[in-house]
Order: sequence, then structure tokens, then C-alpha cells
Amino acid sequence: MANTTGPMDDEAEQQPDWDEGTAELLKTVGKQIRLWRERAHLTQADVGKAIGYTEHQVSAVERGRRIPKPEFLDRADEALGAGGILAAFKEDVERARYPRKVRDLAKLEADAVELGAYASAVVHGLLQTEKYAQALYRMHRPMLDEDAIERNVAARMARREIFERRPAPFLSFVQEEVTLRRPVGGRMVMRGQLERMLEIGQLRNVEIQVMPTDREDHAGLPGSFLLLDPKNGQKAAHSEAAFSSHVTAERNKVRVLEARYGIIRAQALTPRESLAFIEKVLGET
Repeated sequence: MANTTGPMDDEAEQQPDWDEGTAELLKTVGKQIRLWRERAHLTQADVGKAIGYTEHQVSAVERGRRIPKPEFLDRADEALGAGGILAAFKEDVERARYPRKVRDLAKLEADAVELGAYASAVVHGLLQTEKYAQALYRMHRPMLDEDAIERNVAARMARREIFERRPAPFLSFVQEEVTLRRPVGGRMVMRGQLERMLEIGQLRNVEIQVMPTDREDHAGLPGSFLLLDPKNGQKAAHSEAAFSSHVTAERNKVRVLEARYGIIRAQALTPRESLAFIEKVLGET
């Protein structure tokens, strides 16, 4: 089988912001692969040739320095005769591919009975299509490698499971008008994104509002944020800056953002007006 670069690129090894649990999981998976390889009396080069990866890539996975993709584990399981033992790690390893800050945020969203989000620069992550998310990560500076882009997009798409949850949480979003008009990814990507928002906006547990650019009084100018009301535990707020992703349950800070979000929603178009506005922008795109 010819070697491929798609499943795992040959860029210099990098260790993302893995927590201790993720690091231990990857070491365990790597050790299992090494043991099965040695049992089969194969070299790393032999395994790489058999499953379509380089010797360097196999070595990195065995040392716990790379997160293997599901197809890597499937192919290795078959090539080494592991009887499904290696393939069984796929679900745990796939979760480990997500950046730590995304996993932490996804946990909060998964427990939320109510969520409110204000997005000022781009379409909120939960509303994004895969192509829109890819375009955003490809614009990242400094540039991200293909593996990092894929990990981040996959994590973002996985968070959309919140729309399928039962009982359904109440979800509200306020989007700045500019986020609907900025052509991220080009015309067709934006058309798909606007269509996705119209589709989501029809759900009974979802309200999407648009903040027109011509509003003179605007409580959201300090920036984007997310409010989460969990089924169990304290309310929390999430915000991002250039170099950080911050979650707080500090009551005074959460209360300030709750008040701000209420004002933002009052200043924005109503949900019905907003869907009509999005439809209008779609027609112009």
C-alpha cells in the first residue's frame, strides 16, 4: 500500500495542550501497538508500509507523541492481528484529538439546560457549518498545520450534538450583522452558512437574533461571550481573548454578563425579524 500524507502529515512533532489523562491514554495506546508489533516480529517500517504510514509516524504513535486517527487504529489492528483490541481505542482516542479547551467547553455545553451566546466577529461555533469552520481555521495566524485544522474542526462539529439532545435545552444566539455579511470562505460557503442558520432558527428550542450595525446604543461592544446554565451546579460564563479561553463560575462576573446579554437581546432584532433579515442577506449573497 502506498504511503499517504492525508491521515497524518509529516510535519515536525508537536504536542498540543494535552492534559495528564490524555497523555497517559496515548502512552497506553502506543505501548499496545508496540507490543502487538513485536509479537508479529515486524519493524515500525514494516507496519508503516502495511498500513500506509511512514516509519516516523508509527514511531511517534508508539511513543505517545501523536494522536492516531481511527483509520490508523483500524489498519494497525488488522495488520497486526490484534482482534479488535487496538480498534477498541478509537472512541477514546478520537475524543483526545480535541483541544483541551474545546473538551472542557463541550462538557459544560453537554450539561446545560440553557445557553446564551453573543458573537461579534464570526458566526458562533455551534452554528457553524464544517466548511465555514475550515475556512476560519485556515485563516489562523500563525498558520495551523492540516492535522491541527482537522482536529479543531472535528471538535467544533462534535459540539453540534447539543441540537439533538433530549430533553432539548433552550439555546439563544445574538449575531452581529457583520458576521452574516463577511464572506468567510467565499460566496458559496457563506450561502451554506446562512442556510444552516435559517434551518437551526426554525427549531422550537432555538432563537437566533441579529444585532444591526446601525444600532447607536449597543451593550455588546466589549466582545463575545457565552452563558451556560447547567442542570447541576453553578451558572458559568465563557469568553475568549487573543491568547486565552476563560471559563468562570464567579457569581459577580456571571451576573454582569447575564445583565449585558439581556440588554443585547432587547437591542437586537426579534427572532422572527432576524430570520427574515438572514433570508434577505442570503438573497443578496
